[in-house]
Amino acid sequence: MMRPGWLPHPLLTPVLAVVWLLLVNSLAPGQIVLGMLLGWLIPLFTLRFWPETARIDKPLALLRFIGVVLYDIVIANLVVARLIMGNPSRLQPVFVRVPLALKSDLAISLLANTLCLTPGTVSSQLTPQRTHLLVHALDTADPAALIATIKRRYEAPLREIFEGC
Repeated sequence: MMRPGWLPHPLLTPVLAVVWLLLVNSLAPGQIVLGMLLGWLIPLFTLRFWPETARIDKPLALLRFIGVVLYDIVIANLVVARLIMGNPSRLQPVFVRVPLALKSDLAISLLANTLCLTPGTVSSQLTPQRTHLLVHALDTADPAALIATIKRRYEAPLREIFEGC
């Protein structure tokens, strides 16, 4: 039996291994072993930097969230390519302050990183009170609609997954 602490983040380990395999674009046995090793060592050596243990209240909601994010990344890539290949001078970049209902540091971090992964948006600052996230959008005519979309598509599922709301 494995001692607690040897695998501090059991969900993160396979995710890191898969990310490694995607980065190297190989399923060679050596790369699989290296991916599993990195997936085990990175959480182990970074354990002291994690302020809280990741607790997933609804794993099926996590799978739905991952699907939404992957879909949004593909669509956003196409939209950004069209915007850039079209007339970039017509872009309407804007900074918006997204009010946060999230309380968990992990959930806030995942929201910020999700926005950075989605082409066309970048999270740029979290207020010291952790109540608002400053987000830059490459092109939006309606900042309120952008905020509503972020809250509905990303923040609400993260609250459900990590905060049980």
